[in-house]
Amino acid sequence: MIRSMPPVRLSTERFAELVNEALASVPQEFRAHLDNVSVEVQDRPDRRTLSSVKLSRRELLLGVYQGVPLTRKSVSAPYDWPERILIFQRNIEACCRSEREVVEQVRRTVLHEIAHHFGMDEGDLRELGCG
Repeated sequence: MIRSMPPVRLSTERFAELVNEALASVPQEFRAHLDNVSVEVQDRPDRRTLSSVKLSRRELLLGVYQGVPLTRKSVSAPYDWPERILIFQRNIEACCRSEREVVEQVRRTVLHEIAHHFGMDEGDLRELGCG
C-alpha cells in the first residue's frame, strides 16, 4: 500500500523568511524597481482574488500580482491602488512534501509574480519554462 505524505507545515515566521530569501535573490537592478510593491504572505486567497484570476476554490493559487505592470504604466494614468504580490502559504505547502520543496516553490512563485510586475504574462513565462 502506498501512503501519501501529509503536506508540509511551516511556521509563519519560517515561511516569511523563505519569501525574504527569494526576494533577496533578485538581482539589485531588478529589486530597484520593486520599491513600491509590497510582498505579503496570506494563508489562502479569498474569493475575490480567486475570481479576479478566474479560478475556483478547488484550484491552488500559489501567488498573485495585483497592480499595473511596468510596461503599461503611464504618467497620464497613474495606478492608485497599492501594488502588491500575495504569496499563499497554505496552498504552497499543500503541493509540497518537504521543506526543500517549499523553499523551491516559494522562490519560483515569488519570481513568477515579480515577472508579472515587469510585464510578462503567463504565455511569456511558459515560453521561458517558468509557467
